[in-house]
Order: sequence, then structure tokens, then C-alpha cells
Amino acid sequence: MTLWKKLLERERESAIESNNIKEFKESSEGYRIEYDTFGELKVPNNKYYGAQTVRSMMNFKIGGESERMPIQVIKAFGILKRAAAEVNVEYGLDAKIADSIAKAANEVIAGKLDDHFPLVVWQTGSGTQTNMNVNEVISNRAIQILGGKLGSKDPVHPNDHVNKSQSSNDTFPTAMHIAAAKEVHEVLLPGLQKLHDALEAKANEFADIIKIGRTHTQDAVPLSLGQEFSGYVQQIKYSMERIKAAMPRIYQLAAGGTAVGTGLNTRIGFAEKVAAKVSELTGLPFVTAPNKFEALAAHDALVELSGAMNVVACSLMKVANDIRFLGSGPRSGLGELILPENEPGSSIMPGKVNPTQCEAVTMVAAQVMGNHVAVTVGGSNGHFELNVFKPMIIKNVLNSAQLIGDSCVSFTDNCAVGIQANTERINKLMNESLMLVTALNPHIGYDKAAKIAKTAHKEGTTLKEMAVKLGFVTPEQFEEWVKPHEMLGPK
Repeated sequence: MTLWKKLLERERESAIESNNIKEFKESSEGYRIEYDTFGELKVPNNKYYGAQTVRSMMNFKIGGESERMPIQVIKAFGILKRAAAEVNVEYGLDAKIADSIAKAANEVIAGKLDDHFPLVVWQTGSGTQTNMNVNEVISNRAIQILGGKLGSKDPVHPNDHVNKSQSSNDTFPTAMHIAAAKEVHEVLLPGLQKLHDALEAKANEFADIIKIGRTHTQDAVPLSLGQEFSGYVQQIKYSMERIKAAMPRIYQLAAGGTAVGTGLNTRIGFAEKVAAKVSELTGLPFVTAPNKFEALAAHDALVELSGAMNVVACSLMKVANDIRFLGSGPRSGLGELILPENEPGSSIMPGKVNPTQCEAVTMVAAQVMGNHVAVTVGGSNGHFELNVFKPMIIKNVLNSAQLIGDSCVSFTDNCAVGIQANTERINKLMNESLMLVTALNPHIGYDKAAKIAKTAHKEGTTLKEMAVKLGFVTPEQFEEWVKPHEMLGPK
């Protein structure tokens, strides 16, 4: 069969499967009876999940829909379950069953079955109920694909087949790492790169604009606006480097460790092959964790990644605050920058416009810092062979990555690229600054220069007028020695 015919066949199969799901949702009413080890439960006929999912919904009514397990985790589970099924064929799993599991898992990955994952983060700390939610959905969907009866666990069993050679204790941390890595590469790093590039463009654009510097929020010596922005560029550059430096530990997967890290009920080579398959499916360099006991009992890698994002949040807070303060005004603030005007800023003050993108970024930064506190507490509470803060940890890590990535894109598109320099205001403030007197230090000494600045400030005169009045320099000497454009670096 030619490649073109194969693609057409795949599209046809996908369309049929999508229609089957739609018809299933629309036509199924009432309940079916499914069982777990505690007994029977009613399961809605139009849902693929089973008894253990229903029992979790009964026992953990905490937070509602807004607190559901992040969909990134669910899709990561889809990747893992497909990988495990394909590898398990090498260890005796029926190829037909494996194929149906892989097809169902692909639908999970594609987001076609999102409505069948209702569980909240606040459940067992190992994420067992979510692992079983995934197992049940994939099992029932695979049964449907094979023409069987939902809830029968035949011919595809959620534990014996979908969860073969696996435990919640190794699958959930594996899904955590897959989800985190994908979020970093698809959202976080692209957002940071976009902001970096925009700020770098502004640093180059503003290279020749000389302004007064500020330390302790008070006047200091001059620098260029481009130099000031170059500091922001470097912060974002380091932000990306910090995130990338944390990733090698994120790429290590716990799969194959099963219940306590020993690999009970797996076969030799399973862990390595699953990691390789996940790497193949995602395009990311996943490998099996060298020590499964650490991979189950600790989440230091995710605490490390969260810590890196915490540093990024600190950087973003500084950058956004500087830009909003430099853009304060328009008439009574610093007013050195002109920020894009995106929306009305007040319900009572007509014409007011606010630095809303800066405010959004600083709020994101605060949230990320808070998220890191929660991740730190969770990461520090691994007891014996298992950390049982897993769902909370990954919820916060993913939230931080998404918020930073999204806010960087928003800030870039709606603020950074449109920032303009108010050169008239910049020149006025620079020429009025008393700290230009620093250029006289090599010529008349610190004490005399200080007297010029303090007296000029007290009497409301310019530096030049006071320097000449005090007899420390001639007008010609002042003009020769005090040149802002020659004060931007070493001589």
C-alpha cells in the first residue's frame, strides 16, 4: 500500500472512530453495573470510566471541575499506556489487545475522551485513582473497538492488560515527568524565547538613547536605555538556561519500578523499552530512571524544576515592575517609556490607561512563587518508599509552566513589542540630574563634587551654575568633563 493510501486509510479509520464516540455519547442513557473489589456500582452508560472512578467521585468531592486532574497528565498517561502496550507485546500480550489499547490511548492523547476523566487532584497522594480512571477508560474504549460489552473487562482488562507490568506508584510519576517535559517544551520555553527576542530587539533599538540611571530608586549616573534593557534580556536568557539545566532529571522515567521500585511483575528490559517508546512518541530524550527507588519515593527533579521557575518568576517580577515604573505617568510619573494602550483603565476616571500587561505578569510571578512553596512542601514529604503528594506537585508545576509561558507571550504581543522611548522626557530628566557631577570626581575630587551637587539641589540651580559659582571649574571645563555619552563605560 502506498504512503498516500495509508494516510487516507488512517483518516477514514479516525473519522469512523470519532463518529463511534459521538454516537456512543448521544445514544447511551441510564446506567450499567460495574464492580471493583469493594462491590458493585452504577456507572453512566455514556461514560467509559468504571467502578473505581465512580468510587473516587463519591469519596473525593473536593473543589469540583476547576480542581480536576490537569489534562496534560491525562494525555501523558495516554502516551505511557500506548508505550506499555506496544512493549508488552514482546512479553506475551496479545497483539490484537495491544492494538486496541494503543488506539484507545491515541484518542486519549488527542483529547477525544477528555469528558471521561472527572477526578480531582485532591485524592490519594499516589494518584492511584487517576491511573485506574485511565485504565478503565482505555479498557472500555478498547472493548468497544473490538465489539465487546462495556464494563465486562473482556477481552481487555483494565488491570491485567492496560496496566500490565505497571503500578500506580510508577505510572503516575512517569506521567508527571512526561506532562512536565511537554509543558516546558511546548509552552514555557517558547514563551520565554519570544519575550527574550522582543526585549533584545528593544535593547538594540534603544542603544543610542542616553538616560539617567537609578539606584535605591534615586538618581544615579547615566546609562543607555539599551543597556538597561540588556539587563532584562540577560535575565530571560538565564531563565531559559535554568529551566534547561533542570530537564535531564525530568527526562528520567519511573516506569518499570512498579510498587516500591523493585520492578516486581515486570520483565527484564521492560523499563528501558518503555522509556525508549515514550521518547519515540514524544520526540523528547526520555530514559529510564537509573534508580527506581528514588523515582518513586522522591520528586526532587520536579522540585528542582519548580525552583528554576521560581527564579524565573523573580526575574519576570523585576522586569515587569521596571517597565511599568518607567512608563508611569503620563504626566506625573517617570514617563521615560510609552507603553501600548490596550483598554480603558478605570470605571470612574475617564481616559485613564493602566500598565495591565505588567500587572498580569507580576501576579503570575506571585502565583508561581506560591506554587513553589506548595511543591517544596510536597517534595519534602516522601515517606519511606513512596511520596504521596504527587497530584498536588504536578498540578502546581504544570500551572507554573503554563502561566509563565502564556504570560510571556501575552506580555510580548501586547506590551513589549510596542514599547516606545519618550526621548524628550528622558533628556529632560537626565539633564536635570545631580549625579552627572560624578564625572567631575577625577578632576576636582569627591568632596568638592559632593558640595556642588548638594548646594545645587538646595538652591535649585543647575550643576554647571553651581560648579562655576563655587569656583571649582570654569564653564569650559564643565562642558569638557561632563559629557553623558562618555559616562556609559570604562575609558
